[in-house]
Amino acid sequence: MSNHRNKPFPSELEMPPTPKKNQGISCSDFINTLVKLPRRKIQGILRAICYRHPRTNKNPPNPQVQLENQEKLESMASEMQFFYAFERQYGTTHPFFYACRLNEALKIAKNESKFVFLYLHSNENPLTDLFCKRTLCAELVVQFLDANFVSWGAFANKDEGADLVASLQVSSFPFCAVIAPASDGNILVLQQVEGPVSAEALMEILHRTLDEQGSAFNAMRSQEERTRIENQQLRREQDAAYLESLRKDKEKEQQQKRASGKLPGAAGKKPSPVGHRVKETTKKPETNRTNGSEKSNLITKIMIRLPNGERVRCSFPTTNTIRSIYNYIDSLNIPGMGSYQILTNFPKRLYGYEQLGMTLRDAGFHPSATLFVEQLPNST
Repeated sequence: MSNHRNKPFPSELEMPPTPKKNQGISCSDFINTLVKLPRRKIQGILRAICYRHPRTNKNPPNPQVQLENQEKLESMASEMQFFYAFERQYGTTHPFFYACRLNEALKIAKNESKFVFLYLHSNENPLTDLFCKRTLCAELVVQFLDANFVSWGAFANKDEGADLVASLQVSSFPFCAVIAPASDGNILVLQQVEGPVSAEALMEILHRTLDEQGSAFNAMRSQEERTRIENQQLRREQDAAYLESLRKDKEKEQQQKRASGKLPGAAGKKPSPVGHRVKETTKKPETNRTNGSEKSNLITKIMIRLPNGERVRCSFPTTNTIRSIYNYIDSLNIPGMGSYQILTNFPKRLYGYEQLGMTLRDAGFHPSATLFVEQLPNST
């Protein structure tokens, strides 16, 4: 991972014209532009549009209106404050910053097979204003980011932005990075840029990051997808085995009732006049009962209680190991699960990494057991 710190802007670059405060846009132009956008961008615009700053007019501003606008801005969520303040200061030509939490932006990027372009804004740094005007709001940079990334921004001294400054150990501003979601719920930093860079330099960094990390990231996503499909298949097979076990138990119970004459029609049967035929019919249920008992002894039934209170039931061959239970829980794809461990309540005993190779019979789970899933601290 390479960092770019304090690279000077080329002197030949000129400042772009500052948008006029009273310059408007027609309703038809706005609609024509809006309908060409993807649905995900339209939703973000609709979330932000109710917070847009009212256009000024020739009349002097009303102090009461200014106070109300300030109170409205302070009551917004921090991500909406950033969107509102950035657009008011630098105009509408800027990357499409998603006005949501970072984890939501990571989910959007994962669904679209993209990386997240992260920007942390610091008003205290004197180079921030120049970077935003010359680099971040440059037309080519805006188009490239909107086409290839999910952009997300925040204030460096507030809420999630301040947390990211601490966790990423940011030493200078302006700061931007290319990140991706990691399998353990954290973020994976693929590239970061500290200090001002020109639009051309930023484009080169973004291009190189896509070339270097794109193929590896897609391979990782493909492996995760294959693992997910395998876990789902395992879950279907285990559910089918559990249902088959229930069916056999029910058949066994019915055979026992027939043999004892408790089912309708069993007592009214007349004995066969042929002796050896009677012997065959009396032995047949016993043979089925023996086979059913042997098969049922090979299956362990387990009830698992999840942290959200939900209960799931599954069954495994008795010779399976505790690792099979962990694989089954992973296949449920429970949101926000993170790291966890399984344990029994009475007696209370933990079955963690060291017990993964233990068979269900050796663990004392046969013929049935109730297990609890306990999330580990700092796992989400």
